[in-house]
Amino acid sequence: MKFKNTAYIRIGSYTKKLSDFPEKERKIWKKNLGYDWSSQVCQEATIDDLNPEAIIKARKEYRQKFPKLSDEIDQWNNATFLNKAKLTIKDKVTNTAIILLGKQESEHFLSPSVAKITWILRDEKDQTKDYEHFGLPFILNTDAVFAKIRNLRYRYLPDDTLFPTEVNQYEPYVIREALHNCIAHQDYELKEVITVEERSDELLFINAGSFLPGSVEKVIQQNVPQIHRNNFLAEAMFNLGMIDIIGSGIRKMFTVQKERFFPLPEYDLSDPNKVKVRIIGKVLNVNYTRLLIKNRNIDLSTVILLDKVQKKIRLSKEEHRFLKSRKLIEGRYPNLFVSSRIAAATEEKTKYIKYKGFNKKYYQDMIISFIEKNGSVNRGEINDLILNKLPEILNEKQKKNKIHNILSEMSKQLKIIENKGSRKKPRWVLISR
Repeated sequence: MKFKNTAYIRIGSYTKKLSDFPEKERKIWKKNLGYDWSSQVCQEATIDDLNPEAIIKARKEYRQKFPKLSDEIDQWNNATFLNKAKLTIKDKVTNTAIILLGKQESEHFLSPSVAKITWILRDEKDQTKDYEHFGLPFILNTDAVFAKIRNLRYRYLPDDTLFPTEVNQYEPYVIREALHNCIAHQDYELKEVITVEERSDELLFINAGSFLPGSVEKVIQQNVPQIHRNNFLAEAMFNLGMIDIIGSGIRKMFTVQKERFFPLPEYDLSDPNKVKVRIIGKVLNVNYTRLLIKNRNIDLSTVILLDKVQKKIRLSKEEHRFLKSRKLIEGRYPNLFVSSRIAAATEEKTKYIKYKGFNKKYYQDMIISFIEKNGSVNRGEINDLILNKLPEILNEKQKKNKIHNILSEMSKQLKIIENKGSRKKPRWVLISR
């Protein structure tokens, strides 16, 4: 309730000023229909608090977005342009205008909220090697962040006939889209910075606030208009060509990675107050990459499932059945791997054997040779011989069951060996012929 423009809240049997509980106040106002922090007016700010270079950049981007308005744009003064581009409201400077175009010293207008981007370079041991902070204006400093990222050349390794060219580790569109999404969806009232972490072969983008659509698959597959925490900011960024307001930007990120035969963007939504997006700049699994090369028209939904398999993310039973029916995966659920039917790279054969295992006769011949050498062997000795050569997708119990089945077949069906010991303490020997 409000009394003389002051909001109050009932705490038990007491009436308290809502402003005494800032986190509760923030949540209450955010639930209010139509509340949008990014559209709030900075009462004391004027156009003079905006960066002139940022305004020039904004005009250029706006003209590219709306080329039919080029002649009109040249006639607009700054105040008119800013209103048209949805950066200001009736000449009043908004939080959005400060974030995108504000001078570096204008950040105090957003206080206690924070508008900063931190770039961090980490080594293989996750130690910080370098870092830099970037403030306002974001329309200029996103380019500065982009310039810090080392986009090295990457060679597709195993087969020159399939991988004839070198490519950049990261597609520039994917970097910019991920960074701009962080800006558009950041919950600035949580007073945290946007983070870009760079490692040797991956980028991690982190912004504060929950992922409002709830599911990345929902955004990609249904291609529905994306829910924006900061609608005013999102519309301004759309007008300046920074994001796609209908939400297809995320889908395009996935499509670009698919067409490059690289792992798909990985969204970590485990923290309800953070969104983490990982972009991998290398081939994780050669079979996955070759499968995409051989099947360029494969649909994105299927590729998303295959990407889960190569990243060891557990599939649902339905997803498993779907991929299995198309013979795209192998292994025993839930320990699956992308099928090698397409073609296994020479250097991947050892890894493949660890997943697939050798054929049955290989293990039988090992047991026969072992018994010939020692006369007789017990089950423990056979376990020591074979366990570490069985597929890694099997757990300890499954491996022992497989050995039991091999011995059972060799003794009962093939009549190659027999047990001269007891059932509990078997002693295997070769059957004389």
